[in-house]
Amino acid sequence: MSTLPMIARLAVDDTGRAATEPLREDIRYLGGLLGQVIADHAGTETFDLVEGSRRDAFAIRDRELSRDQLAARYVDPDVAELLPVIRAFSNFALLANLAEDLHRERRRRIHLRAGHAPQPSSLAATFAALTDADCTDEQVGAALTHGAVIPVITAHPTETRRRSVFDAQNRITELMRVRARTELTPDEERSLDREISEQILRLWQTALIRLRRLTISDEITTGLRYYDASFFEVVPRLNRDVRRSLSAAYPRADLGDLSIIRMGSWIGGDRDGNPFVTGEVVTEATSAAAAAALRHHLDEVHELRQELAMSARLVSPITDDLRRLGGPDHLDDDEPFRAALRVVRARLAATGRTLLGVDFLTATELEWAATATAYDGPDELSADLDVIDAALRAVVDGAIADNRLGALREAVRAFGFHLSGLDMRQNSETHEDVIAELLAWAGACPDYRGLDEDARVRLLSAELTSRRPLLQEGAALSDLANKELGVLEAAADAVSRFGPDAVPTYIISMCTSVSDLLEALVLLKEVGLYRLDPQGAPRCTVRVVPLLETIEDLQAGADILTAALDLPFYRQLVDAQQGVQEIMLGYSDSNKDGGYLAANWALYRAELDLVTAAANADIALRLFHGRGGTVGRGGGPSYDAILAQPPGAVQGALRLTEQGEIIAAKYAEPVGARRNLETLVAATLESTLLDTEGLGEDSPRAYAVLDELAALARESYSDLVHRTPGFVEYFTDSTPLSEIGALNIGSRPTSRKQTTAISDLRAIPWVLSWTQCRVMLPGWYGTGSAFQQWIGDDPDRLAQLADYYRRWPFFRSVMSNMAQVLAKSDLGLAARYADLVPDEALRERVFGMICDEHARTLDMYAAITGTDDLLADNNALKRSVYNRFPYLEPLNLMQVELLRRFRAGQDSPRIRRAIQLTMNGLATALRNSG
Repeated sequence: MSTLPMIARLAVDDTGRAATEPLREDIRYLGGLLGQVIADHAGTETFDLVEGSRRDAFAIRDRELSRDQLAARYVDPDVAELLPVIRAFSNFALLANLAEDLHRERRRRIHLRAGHAPQPSSLAATFAALTDADCTDEQVGAALTHGAVIPVITAHPTETRRRSVFDAQNRITELMRVRARTELTPDEERSLDREISEQILRLWQTALIRLRRLTISDEITTGLRYYDASFFEVVPRLNRDVRRSLSAAYPRADLGDLSIIRMGSWIGGDRDGNPFVTGEVVTEATSAAAAAALRHHLDEVHELRQELAMSARLVSPITDDLRRLGGPDHLDDDEPFRAALRVVRARLAATGRTLLGVDFLTATELEWAATATAYDGPDELSADLDVIDAALRAVVDGAIADNRLGALREAVRAFGFHLSGLDMRQNSETHEDVIAELLAWAGACPDYRGLDEDARVRLLSAELTSRRPLLQEGAALSDLANKELGVLEAAADAVSRFGPDAVPTYIISMCTSVSDLLEALVLLKEVGLYRLDPQGAPRCTVRVVPLLETIEDLQAGADILTAALDLPFYRQLVDAQQGVQEIMLGYSDSNKDGGYLAANWALYRAELDLVTAAANADIALRLFHGRGGTVGRGGGPSYDAILAQPPGAVQGALRLTEQGEIIAAKYAEPVGARRNLETLVAATLESTLLDTEGLGEDSPRAYAVLDELAALARESYSDLVHRTPGFVEYFTDSTPLSEIGALNIGSRPTSRKQTTAISDLRAIPWVLSWTQCRVMLPGWYGTGSAFQQWIGDDPDRLAQLADYYRRWPFFRSVMSNMAQVLAKSDLGLAARYADLVPDEALRERVFGMICDEHARTLDMYAAITGTDDLLADNNALKRSVYNRFPYLEPLNLMQVELLRRFRAGQDSPRIRRAIQLTMNGLATALRNSG
């Protein structure tokens, strides 16, 4: 077997050490408080084991101690003794993450106060770049005709933090800001220390994992908590800032009421492989979202009534529109703004009663609602708020109108009465089963499955150009068909109640053909969401979106789009939907299918082909990126990833999934949320309006090179994953895959089907398993072999790739993300997981292949980039990895020991919980799971 490196090389020196000293001080401070809590509440023996483990871990990093010596600490102790040690290192990871987030915030403030040039990925830098590029008003206006940046909060269950932990972390963050920015007296400092210690004690005494599996209701609640935490504050103000800045710079761009950021969700609508999503769940998800939006609007109107107490005797003139809005009731004659807001408040309450029932309102709000008429939609509410805004600007400084009232007006534009669009998603195989049943029941086709693609398209097209429904009341259908139709009926009801934005999108997983698209439309037709207008033209408020997941499907995507648009009725439908066709790109399954480099290039090539197909058809293309938190699932810095898109792929609009712990990392509090949303908007504007590819006339040659490299990488990856006998057995035995199913972090099974095939395994457990054992295989395997084979002994080929690394954002992003993964890998630790494989020959064969490819990949990275420092372009992450990764050592070593005991038959609730805690702690420390 190959020599095992401890960890891929990271060159850490004293350069910039002074800039990071505040971070180290924060970590020491929080770690010291945690240590005191452990000593006080878990005892000195536990504290000694924790502190001894910490010292040993750093000695291992510094090559002063053998890993065997630390591992030996965990062989004899009972599980009960190891549990507090696991909790200690997991909680330290939480606190270290918090300190790093605060340090990034601190560094941004230092740059801003010093008057430095705007940092890349900030809107200020983007606006400067647009000015330098001499973008015209017409270009900006055309580019943002369909402008939208839509983060979609997903149901993928990698968020492991509980609400109580979330709240404690946010409070510590607030207190640490006070500590950093306030000149405290000694008494105040001691008081602050005590309060932070109390919050850390709350963390220590809170179970990090649940005793029961999350339900979808739990996931709905978890997703909605980010609105109160940050979105309600940040999204409206950022939308206003973007529109104002662009309108000031490009006054003839006609940006109107552009609200570029809108929110989406999969939680409660994504039923692909999740049997727990039902019609009742869809109703719960859409109703809970609407309740959050209406509650926000009601609360803000209440606050506005408190603030806008201007007297008609002291301000004038009062506009006639405001007087009319206030109505004939003379209770607030001297306070016309309050009179108008009283009407708005009552109508909003009536709207809540109509849409959500009396239980939504307080007793007082029910009294208001009894005297008012509900709004027909958010546009009516916006019109009333516009009247108040105009009247306020007529009598006082516009700054007052811009504050709470301005934020509420923007919130109504962004969130409406629906809050966020709930996407529906289902697998094409399920659609086929249901459609076959419906057609057979209606007598339209007894054997739909037996038809070829052309016959299916003709049959489905005929149904979609006819007003006749397939079903009538009382149809006897299978449980599957009834469940699917029940979900869609609930979606139709949500659209009827909350408006078309409540359910904007229907995603077809594993979409491989035009018939897969049309099957979804037929189902939408059965519940009334798809219809023909009086002239026979198709209309549907819901966009059907093919999800291209495997490499083959990505390669066929443009042909599917072209063939669908060749159908006259489908083209009419797209034209009626603003001429926009959305396509979703699947990062996870393409990676699992063909490996890191092959998947990334397949996605890039697919986007190029789709852009061409859309241009030829004269439609707008909107791409939906199904990115996960990890590089193996499309993760990595969002700004760089968006800039790395091919020309024409970002046409002023972008949708992307935000998954798992990434949601908390980005959006748990307003400062971070503002920064991350700003980054998405900045990258979208730059990718739309600037030449970010940088290849010029060399692009055909570069594309041909990547075609060759991707093919070689896929072969190498497939040799291991798809063609090595016993690979599935090795994967199962050497990772905590089987134990992941017991980790109560989500509502769905780990596999789509009951099978051992890699293709049926969900991407989350696939990536999480390799992450836990520190192999990180989905983020690099196959790439080293591809580079080595393609370059051979030819220095010109090496120089060619080095040139692409310097000037092609796509290739640089691929290499940089791969380097980040390699920096987090540790094959010395991975070898201990490999030892869990009972079959010695299988272990030697598979782990040997992994080690050899890992070494090749490191060598080729160094040759192409000119450095063997994997994080040379990311000093912040380099210091984080160097300083914090020793704290992962105990968690990994305890996990291996616990897996060994568990698989030897030492099964108990306590040992299961201990394994789950190590998984939770490692996911937290690595800042990604699956």
